Amino acid sequence: MSRFTGNTDDFGMDTITLAGPLETKLQAVRQAGFTQIMLSARDLVHHPDGVEAAVAAVKASGLRVTGFQVLRDFEGLGGELRDYKWDVAKGMLAMCASVGSRLLLVCSSTSAHATAHLDDIARDLRRLAVLAVPSGIRIAFEALSWGRTINEFPTAWEVVARADMPNLGLGLDSFHTLATRTSLDGLEAVDPEKIFLVQLADFMWREIRSVEERIETARHFRVFPGEGAHSAQLADLVLRLSRLGYRGDYSFEVFNDDYQQMPPPLVAQRAYRSALWLGETILRRAVPLPGQMRLKRS
Repeated sequence: MSRFTGNTDDFGMDTITLAGPLETKLQAVRQAGFTQIMLSARDLVHHPDGVEAAVAAVKASGLRVTGFQVLRDFEGLGGELRDYKWDVAKGMLAMCASVGSRLLLVCSSTSAHATAHLDDIARDLRRLAVLAVPSGIRIAFEALSWGRTINEFPTAWEVVARADMPNLGLGLDSFHTLATRTSLDGLEAVDPEKIFLVQLADFMWREIRSVEERIETARHFRVFPGEGAHSAQLADLVLRLSRLGYRGDYSFEVFNDDYQQMPPPLVAQRAYRSALWLGETILRRAVPLPGQMRLKRS
């Protein structure tokens, strides 16, 4: 991996934050100063002119695709359910490849029909990783904070380690870590080369008192880093990852109903301010020598 420079190229946005058609989102993100975008399957299949037109728009934007999301409730199933999800996974991998993405995000299962046995979950993730090899796609497995069996990143890491595939790694989401108050000390056990993606978001209240409130907050009331009630914890997370040796992408995954009612350029500008805060104010602390960090707009 290349040496971390603190460039805003290390940060990107998620299309789910912005209102409007795909082309509007891509333009707003690019004009704000970002060079990468996290895409959803809905960006492609909901395009009024079809998937091919959506793929063309992404490629014409000049933005690098951070990753493609999201495969849900995949692992730990049996019988017809397993076969059904296997076909869904094939379709997701095909769309992922079509936009030039080299990363597919998989969230831990919430299904009551899924097994709780970690070895079985690891087996299914290993099979998915094998399926992704010919396309050159990596699989990032993320602990959803209301997942049935895996709801914190240390357990997700344990499963990734058990599966032991070079193209299977960990996806970290700061919202889920903050919402469950998971200790960041667990990062010390994680191989930084196996962290494939870090998604960042905050929220406005100090604590979440129930799973129901956690789901509601996650889907409607996230905010950008630096805007919420947990700026110190987010700064700690990013600094720990930098010191651990993480040199990958950071994507702002911010579900927010208010942002959906604002012009996309204004929302993208807010996101870019977060990138500047993280790069100039936070990550600069991790640079041992003066002049090693240079932030520049695209």
